[in-house]
Amino acid sequence: MERSSSGLSSPEAELGHRVEDIWESLQEPLLSPSEKLNSCFQNIPVSSFPPAPSSQVIEINSDSSLAEAVQILSSHKILSAPVRNVDAPEDASWIDRYIGIVEFAGIAVWILHQSEVAALGMMAGSAGMGLAVGGLVGTVGAAALGTPASAITGTALPAAAGAGASAAVGPGHSGPEAAASMGGNFFEALTSSDFYKNTKVLDISGSFRWAPFLALQKSDSFLTMLLLLSKYRMKSLPVVDLGEVKIDNIITQSAVVHMLAECVGLPWFENWGTKSLSELGLPIMKPSQLVKVNAEEPVLQAFKLMREKGVGGLPVVEDDGRKAIGNISIRDVQFLLTTPDIHKDYRSITAKTFLTAIRSYLEGHDDTSSPMLLGTITCQKHETIKDVILRLDSKKIHRVYVVDEEGNLEGVITLRDIISKLVHEPPGYFGDFFDGVVPLPPNSRV
Repeated sequence: MERSSSGLSSPEAELGHRVEDIWESLQEPLLSPSEKLNSCFQNIPVSSFPPAPSSQVIEINSDSSLAEAVQILSSHKILSAPVRNVDAPEDASWIDRYIGIVEFAGIAVWILHQSEVAALGMMAGSAGMGLAVGGLVGTVGAAALGTPASAITGTALPAAAGAGASAAVGPGHSGPEAAASMGGNFFEALTSSDFYKNTKVLDISGSFRWAPFLALQKSDSFLTMLLLLSKYRMKSLPVVDLGEVKIDNIITQSAVVHMLAECVGLPWFENWGTKSLSELGLPIMKPSQLVKVNAEEPVLQAFKLMREKGVGGLPVVEDDGRKAIGNISIRDVQFLLTTPDIHKDYRSITAKTFLTAIRSYLEGHDDTSSPMLLGTITCQKHETIKDVILRLDSKKIHRVYVVDEEGNLEGVITLRDIISKLVHEPPGYFGDFFDGVVPLPPNSRV
């Protein structure tokens, strides 16, 4: 095990040693390696998990604008943050202190809605149609189309809102495709509008899956945590104690995979980690089930597919769709909102031009740490799950694509997939708590 210069191992490695101690104490011969891992994690409380790297949990106030929320998430390089209810008293319990967790996924859904409403206005011939969310009225549609705000009619908005999100703008044109055809004008108008600046995080609370969120108690077990992060599709889990007013820790899928990477070399990990991907049944999906976007499709189509299919990222493909030229993840929606330089000169923002523009922007700003500059990270089925864990952890990415000898796509392995192969749910473990919750509603989150 690697040791730091101080001679001490990392908190994650120390945790791995604790798992090892429990592993070695389980002498029951009838226990399979899988059952032994479940028993190990069942016997370790969540309070043992190392705290988040930052000294405090990043919170976003409920009265913050979407623009402010995006800036906070982007600057801290996080995918989500708890939303603090500014109307709650300082001594309120955590369940009253927070209203939910805002994610880039929810913001992406909001953007898609705006593009669809603007497109509905085009379809109705009402180019200056305003947009409304939570009682706020803006003129993004008008600005995107170069129409004066005075041209907004009072009847187009209700009619378009009633038409729903599935309406089309001419044959074969969905809302996102119509918005993309506006080029950078749509995003420039959206992000510079008072509508975007004034829309509050509270106004998109419909994208929050739980109210306020599904939280772990410090006394809960690692097994509970791992099942929630895998089978039950949580991306992050706040840790609280009854009676406390603030979140004590936030455990993410990335943090768990980092912990596993720190456990390389320990017998319990090697027993599991040296298995090949194919031995563990990875990738889970068949090649035909892989969600992907063509390089020449509008970039908003990528985010639309993520919303519809419930995935956090997808490959960008060319020609016959067998080889990937890049990856777009849900976090990349931030580039459409925070860096107008990447899209203002494009008449049409395709997935390919989006990748090219972001890479050029990052290189020009000497930001070499972004996963967008890594290209497409791949692996093959004969590699071990340890290999993939180390790759994901070192690159700070959330998915790796499985390819054959010719580089053709065969599937994808995500952080969730890896965690799901570490533990399994004992019969009746959660009782009927999740009845009707899994699978997720199609538009609830990405």
